[in-house]
Amino acid sequence: MTALQRAAAFALLAAASFALMGSLIKFATAELNNPMVVVLRNAFGLLVLAPWLFRHPLNRLATARPGMHLLRCVIGLSAMYCFFFAIGELPLATAMLFNYATPLYVPLIAWLWLGEKPAWRLLPIVLLGFAGVALILRPGGDSFADWAGLVGLGAGVLAAAAFVSIRRLSRTEPPLRIVFWFTSLSLGLSLLPLFWAWQTPSAGALGLMAGAGLCASGGQLALTRAYSLAPAAQVAPFNYLVVLFAAGLGWLIWQEVFDPLSIIGALLVIGSSLLALRRR
Repeated sequence: MTALQRAAAFALLAAASFALMGSLIKFATAELNNPMVVVLRNAFGLLVLAPWLFRHPLNRLATARPGMHLLRCVIGLSAMYCFFFAIGELPLATAMLFNYATPLYVPLIAWLWLGEKPAWRLLPIVLLGFAGVALILRPGGDSFADWAGLVGLGAGVLAAAAFVSIRRLSRTEPPLRIVFWFTSLSLGLSLLPLFWAWQTPSAGALGLMAGAGLCASGGQLALTRAYSLAPAAQVAPFNYLVVLFAAGLGWLIWQEVFDPLSIIGALLVIGSSLLALRRR
């Protein structure tokens, strides 16, 4: 098996893991409110990462930029709240698609925040992606559905801002330190809403969230392995199979179906996101 074939296998495994994570979270949202889902996701995520994080000397985790780490955490945590809310209220594949549309927003946010002016050739690509988003959202008479769609869209924008903040942090901070501060601060900040939003989770809900944490960590490890075996431009297209897997799970479990305009919109978003990645 060639390196590219192994990379594709790991990328497929990552996509399947992330789709399964989304379905487990969707099941959990039937019992738990959004703050509980977020805090359990962070708790189990930190539990899975703890052996790796604390295998390193503590002085490697010290930072001279706590404010920037806090800002990155607030942005990333806000994206997580929006994403999990969208998973609970939208078709699973739609929520996943909005979250994976980050390549459309990163050039604009990097321009505004870091002063990295994008190439003019990116503009029509981004506009094409926005047209796809509009076809999926299509505001109509259901105000709550419109609101949930906008929250899902916001999850992608905030995730893109989180990526840009990592880019800024990585100028001085190693990956280990970025991961440590994000996971630790995320758990601490997500505990605050529980003063008024606490729910005692059942054993089933805890099992679902533990499974979601394992799937997320396993997906990240598989994706990291894929990128270590092949160039990013060759691995990136496989990432969007998560939308296909999520659509399959949504159809099998929740009987979620899509109309032709939504399918066209999804193809536009995925196609333009891949083009934006290649241009970048």
